[in-house]
Amino acid sequence: MNKLMIAAAVVVFAVTPALADEDPSAEEVAKIKEVIAGWGCEGGSFEKESEASGVFEAEDVKCKGGQYDFRLDKDFKVFAITAD
Repeated sequence: MNKLMIAAAVVVFAVTPALADEDPSAEEVAKIKEVIAGWGCEGGSFEKESEASGVFEAEDVKCKGGQYDFRLDKDFKVFAITAD
């Protein structure tokens, strides 16, 4: 019975598509750039999480103090900055 349950779980995970990040729209990128510029930073690469969370990521952003990753909510409010 346990082997059957394990096999079923493996099949479910194997056929479930992986959630991948997607590219934000041009308008979203412009807003992200505006927000990080307000922090005195520029550049980086941008992604939008494909889950329903609507979280944006700005990675490898260059600031005076170094390079950072920003996470913004769906309203473009920064909620996390980590040193890269």
